[in-house]
Amino acid sequence: MRFFIALCVILLLPVTGAYAQAPIEPELPEVDTGYPDDARVLLIGGNIIDVVDGTVQPHETTLVANGRLLHVNREFAHEDMDDGHIVELGDEHYIMPGIVDLHAHYNMDLLGEGRIDEAVYNPLVYLANGVTTTFTGGEYDPEAMEAARNRINRGKQIGPRILTSGPYIGRSNPDWDASYTTEDIYALVDEWAERGIAGLKAKGASPEHLEPAIRRAHQHGLTVTGHLDSGWRGSTNSRDAIRMGIDRVEHILGGHVLDPDQAAYPVWNEVDTTSADFRAIVQKFLDHRVHFSATMTAPVYFAGADGFEGFDYWEDEQAFFTPYVQEVWQERKAEATGSGLMESLYAAMQRTTKAFYDAGGGDLIVLGTDKPAWGDYLPGFAAHREIHAMVMAGIPEASVLRVATKNGAEAIGLGDRLGTLEAGKFADLFVMEGNPLEDITNTRNVKLIMKDGRLYNPERLLEPARGQIGPTGPDDHEGWTR
Repeated sequence: MRFFIALCVILLLPVTGAYAQAPIEPELPEVDTGYPDDARVLLIGGNIIDVVDGTVQPHETTLVANGRLLHVNREFAHEDMDDGHIVELGDEHYIMPGIVDLHAHYNMDLLGEGRIDEAVYNPLVYLANGVTTTFTGGEYDPEAMEAARNRINRGKQIGPRILTSGPYIGRSNPDWDASYTTEDIYALVDEWAERGIAGLKAKGASPEHLEPAIRRAHQHGLTVTGHLDSGWRGSTNSRDAIRMGIDRVEHILGGHVLDPDQAAYPVWNEVDTTSADFRAIVQKFLDHRVHFSATMTAPVYFAGADGFEGFDYWEDEQAFFTPYVQEVWQERKAEATGSGLMESLYAAMQRTTKAFYDAGGGDLIVLGTDKPAWGDYLPGFAAHREIHAMVMAGIPEASVLRVATKNGAEAIGLGDRLGTLEAGKFADLFVMEGNPLEDITNTRNVKLIMKDGRLYNPERLLEPARGQIGPTGPDDHEGWTR
């Protein structure tokens, strides 16, 4: 769509303005989780998916205490459970680790007047979809996201684990100064590291700015991911970012395949996956153990998702926006046109990600959704579409489930605590109806979520958000524009 593609094409242009200043302590909805908040929980029955070896086993019992998995799929006499809560699952139920989204947007542009971060209802929608950990791959109001992260960590708000990234490194930061020195970059990274970010996101960053950001982030024990380009107009190519030590690369693999005198996407769309240049950049990722966030479905939203397989609604996502936003969206949609560039990019992402997987990169692919909201879809549902798209690209279901869980946890440095269901790890999981190894769209059928050992009913999480997201009328735009 014309206004969607504009957002993507101008990613390397300077951005003016300042970060939106959302309320630090917004009014939060009351949520009935549907379950008691017991310190101990025992899950009985159903089936359990081992995302490491890609198998399903009958599930006996899993015991949780104070947010930690004490034992997983072992015998346990539930009559010995003298306190806590017992959940009995049926044969149609399948347990898997919570989804880790490493390019999770909380921002939205509902009026066509710039993106703002919405951290009141978005967290409920993410969690209701079994997404228990999110890395904010791009923040327009870092202070608001920091506040939401802290509220959730302190038990004041319900939502997934939010791993914040702070301000963009590069020209997508509204306050970016092209004259920043190395010391300026160090100071910026130092400040946000002290404020508890989990990693950095670079977008529109020059090599002169990206390298010191990576160096300083690593000194703080943080990872760096990048929305990179060809080297065109002062951008950074992935081959150079990998030499600098970048940890993850978003969207496309890049490398010598790209022409430094042209923007990346038109060239990438024509990439030959059998070429020496393509094989060379794949090998560089493999040799240096750099993770790749394919964000395969992101271009479809920009192109206009109607008619694309997997982009149907299993929940009425538009109903979560206010009636006014729904009207505005219909007007914007009527004026929009499709984007051949984005449609071609989706096809290129599918075949290049599959080629990367076939070359041995399966354990380096991570799930990232990269879905801001405009009034049509919500990012919390997008993980299931990304999972489905990977399978449609030819990656086996078992591998895709590992991508969505274990790989992401390891890429962000939390593999010892998240990503698999093992004794000693955090109790993050969800229960779905139907075996996803037989039909990957069964991941959409979320019936129960556990995050930090606490149980949630997905419908109870979604209910307070229906009809609430966005301004209520033309006189209610304050706080919804940048």
